[in-house]
Amino acid sequence: MRKEFSLAIEKLATEDESILFITGDLGYNALENLQSSLGGRFINAGVAEQNMIGVAAGFAYKGYKVFCYSIAPFIVYRCLEQFRNDVGFHKLPVFLVGNGGGYGYGIMGSTHHALEDLACLSSLQNVKAWVPSFPDEIDPYVKEIIEVGGPAYLRLGAGKATPEGTRRSGDFKIIKTSEHAEVTIFALGPIANNVLEAIQKTNVPINLLTVVSFPFTLNEEVIQIIQRAPRILIAEEHVSIGGLGQQLSLQLLERDLKIERFQSIRAKGYPNGLYGSQRYHQQLSGLDADHLARQINLLAGQHA
Repeated sequence: MRKEFSLAIEKLATEDESILFITGDLGYNALENLQSSLGGRFINAGVAEQNMIGVAAGFAYKGYKVFCYSIAPFIVYRCLEQFRNDVGFHKLPVFLVGNGGGYGYGIMGSTHHALEDLACLSSLQNVKAWVPSFPDEIDPYVKEIIEVGGPAYLRLGAGKATPEGTRRSGDFKIIKTSEHAEVTIFALGPIANNVLEAIQKTNVPINLLTVVSFPFTLNEEVIQIIQRAPRILIAEEHVSIGGLGQQLSLQLLERDLKIERFQSIRAKGYPNGLYGSQRYHQQLSGLDADHLARQINLLAGQHA
């Protein structure tokens, strides 16, 4: 998604001179087009994320729309206080962009993983997070972030093109629906690609939705989908606290919606104390296609 992001910013920044881009000394072999096209509006702040957010807030206060880029754990955790105090409280147009959400940086280990980023940022006042599941969503989401104009976070990953027939419904994308659905699946970000693979391994009719942004609100269409197939499966490369499953369950309870079963499959951290590829960590957490297919079967009352 990094390539799609840089192309989207290049196009928008060419049309809008108030867009400014700051990198925390990352983006080699990916952001050179921005450096060339933006000129003085492309700034390398160095390995100093806290200062980068302070600088961004100053530019935003003067009327710029500022994108701040790094890998997800660096752009979220290292400067959380600065983003909260300098940007969030003042509702400034500073947009964090984190590459490699979840276990995206694999073997580089826990310091390079972002498993709690949405919990941190979506709990802050005035902050909204966007979580694309497919690369072709980047361009419209970046435009939406600019249009909304408040503090924002864009969580990038890697995935395939959006399936045909997908449509937007409020804060969600409806990927698949079935009149005879037995399970409704909510997926966060590129893990939706694993879910789509899992669906091919089972004959259970399902509904599949992805979340577009945090915090989100259940609209009437999504509520009706849930009510028709009230066995819920959550798949997210994020810890349970503050993630999709917890935020969705709160809204279900507040609306007194009757759920038959609720199964949350999420990032489990490092249960064996070892590091490996993103696929390896997904398997340990049960987020691989084979395990997801078994869980779909179990929710539907079929043999795994």
